[in-house]
Amino acid sequence: MRDSFLIFGSPLIAEDEIQEVVATLRSGWIGTGPRVAKLEQAFAKYVGASNTVALNSCTAALHLSLLASGVGPGDEVITTDMTFCASANAIIHSGATPVFADCDRRDFNILVEDVRRRITPRTRAILPVHFAGRPCDMHALMALARENNLSVIEDCAHAIETTLDGRHAGTFGQFGCFSFYVTKNVITGEGGMVVAREAADADRIKVLGLHGMTRDAWKRFGDEGYKHYRVVAAGFKYNMMDLQAALGLGQLEKVERHWARRREIWERYDAAFAGWPCLTPPPPAPGTRHAFHLYTLLVDLDRLNATRDDVLAALTAENIGVGVHYLALHTHPYYAETFSLKAEDYPNASFISDRTISLPLSPKLTDRDVTDVIAAVHKVFEAFQR
Repeated sequence: MRDSFLIFGSPLIAEDEIQEVVATLRSGWIGTGPRVAKLEQAFAKYVGASNTVALNSCTAALHLSLLASGVGPGDEVITTDMTFCASANAIIHSGATPVFADCDRRDFNILVEDVRRRITPRTRAILPVHFAGRPCDMHALMALARENNLSVIEDCAHAIETTLDGRHAGTFGQFGCFSFYVTKNVITGEGGMVVAREAADADRIKVLGLHGMTRDAWKRFGDEGYKHYRVVAAGFKYNMMDLQAALGLGQLEKVERHWARRREIWERYDAAFAGWPCLTPPPPAPGTRHAFHLYTLLVDLDRLNATRDDVLAALTAENIGVGVHYLALHTHPYYAETFSLKAEDYPNASFISDRTISLPLSPKLTDRDVTDVIAAVHKVFEAFQR
């Protein structure tokens, strides 16, 4: 057993990134300002987009993208049952009703045919989630959206580096929403980014994200002199700070190096767990680039005298931090009761919910850390194997 606890999702933060945050503090411009604008430009260049808006979370990005799509009360938005609650909550806070589709049992991404089955005259948009960094079938989803005149808002919280046929996730739909939360592949502590196809939509999101004040209202305190702003909408307090963007700029510069390290760890895990009582993630599909955000095992309950939660507890006792991504939304009381969800309508998500475990996957991990994770998983499986 390790001497110290290995924290799940602990980020790699370099000294130059720390110094940039310190420089921001010393500059006196801590709130939304020039570093946020610089991060928006750098991210746009990275994903090949023209219109980006930095916000304080991916949840805010989803919410404002839905509003900019015209989603509101009386509408339905289809998303996946296998996702974090933020995907559904953003729909609810837009005034619409979330409709949940099942996912694929192997890659955890939303099933296009189940989306098709759930479209009604009230459906206004589709909100797919690129699970763990693996792209959804965006070609099929976009064709389905065009056929039914629906908007598409991509939840790219796991998918900063993800591509499909050379095109970045988040650039297929009308909007792509990214996360810079502390466990993500690029971090600002808390933070998010919207990629918008249309400049007018990006402008509207920028206004809605800062109290409904006219675009670039933050410049009113700049060296060009005070500028009056006008409130043109009942907006929200969703803006990103320069203090956050300072960290994100350094992280984005290292995004490819960090991706390569996570791929090395992923490949070690694949080799180490082959033949053990679990299912490892399938390899990236042809024509895709996986972001390698989460490494998830599906525990083979037929080969173990234990539940998934028993395995979680045993790994924690070995000083290995683990995660669960996710308990399907239909298993949570609020969604089950509010939207009358039944487990039998989501057989694949139910299967995953009972079996999934996420292992540490961060560029901060040393080779010894990875060895410790592998040894702990082997030890626990051996203890519980039938």
